Amino acid sequence: MHSRPPSRDGISRRRFLGVLGSAAAFPFVASDMLAVPPSSVLRHASFGASGMAASDIASLTANKFVKLVAVAEVDLNRVGNLPKRFPGLRVYQDWRKLLEKEAKNIDSVNVTVPDHMHAPIGMSAIQLGKHVYGQKPLTHDIYETRRLTEAAREKGVVTQMGIQIHSTRVYRTAVKIIQDGTIGKIREVHTWSNKKWGDPNPRPNRVDPVPKGFNWDLWLGVAAWRPFIGKGYYHPANWRKRLDFGTGTFGDMGCHIFDPVFSALELTAPLTVRSEGPPPNAHNWALNDVIHYVFPGTRHTAGKTVRITWYDGDARPPKEVQSLLEGDNMPGQGSIFIGTEGAMLLPHIATAQLYPYSKYKDFRMPKVTTANHWTQFAEACVGKGKTWASFDYAGPLTESVLLGSVACRFPHTTLEWDAKNLRFKNVSEANAYIRRRYRAGWEIEGL
Repeated sequence: MHSRPPSRDGISRRRFLGVLGSAAAFPFVASDMLAVPPSSVLRHASFGASGMAASDIASLTANKFVKLVAVAEVDLNRVGNLPKRFPGLRVYQDWRKLLEKEAKNIDSVNVTVPDHMHAPIGMSAIQLGKHVYGQKPLTHDIYETRRLTEAAREKGVVTQMGIQIHSTRVYRTAVKIIQDGTIGKIREVHTWSNKKWGDPNPRPNRVDPVPKGFNWDLWLGVAAWRPFIGKGYYHPANWRKRLDFGTGTFGDMGCHIFDPVFSALELTAPLTVRSEGPPPNAHNWALNDVIHYVFPGTRHTAGKTVRITWYDGDARPPKEVQSLLEGDNMPGQGSIFIGTEGAMLLPHIATAQLYPYSKYKDFRMPKVTTANHWTQFAEACVGKGKTWASFDYAGPLTESVLLGSVACRFPHTTLEWDAKNLRFKNVSEANAYIRRRYRAGWEIEGL
């Protein structure tokens, strides 16, 4: 085990910044979504090799014009059979070395690693002019999201956030139903997830050996140094529960479940955010969050403002809201839109249902255009079409979701949000959580 931070594998900050200064798919995605690929070859690199990264790799390389040429994975035990599947694949443990050595050999990347490293890796690739498929949430912190969105626009690169249900029939149909005015103007929306990416317990008081082939210092990245704790406490999955690495249930699922709400209502930045749930402890996110947002009204809402409420863990919308479902069971994850002429239940990754049933029993679902989210990104990278979840859309969505990570630290307090200036107007202490400081030696150009 390490008693102190190891060296940075021979890459100095000056040298790395100098380099930057130069220059499992879902089964319901139908085959008719796959367009005829362009003849150009898209040279691609993956940051991450297993779990969701393996899924992104498989979905992107299912397009024959996409060639995976390099992968970076801090845990070499999780590279698996990628070198056999992709002959000639170059494997790196340090993502910075991949960008340094492969800058001239790649056109695009996917960033599919723990949340705290989304911005550092994504920004570094953007600074080199690479197209970026970034997993949700776009970043760990609000400031990072704003900067990534701005940088992608400034560099003119193709971007897509990994909210793949955005491009599918189930979500696009729900958006069309709302925007057609089927249930009238929207008065309020309730969204929830039964996932429990929180932990009320203190951090274990122990230090475990770092597994062979796993670089703990690289995994920590921009986060403050701390000893390794094994048995899955951080790696490979439970990092989502930890304040410095994940973004809790709302970060993990909020970008998915807020997406059709954000899109259908054409929302901008919220005016206020308020948490009624428990606060996190010193190291971990809490369970059972309840977070109230107030957004400016739009042409699809009933008033000058519209309330959106998020629940996770065991928390759920009040009984009067659930009663709108007329006896139907609530799904584990989803949303209820309450309109002036009815209500709509949108389960996560399932067909929308309209209430009262007697009024909408003969309703016919509208036809919508769909796409393969990964193919859409790959084709846009070679000049064919555009993405539907570019950072220009995904950035504001992520900023709104991540406001919940600040609000839960100030329970029972209404925080007034100034999106233009990226600050809270009435609780100055909350502004300390908009932008975190990276540990010394890990400064990233653009952030």
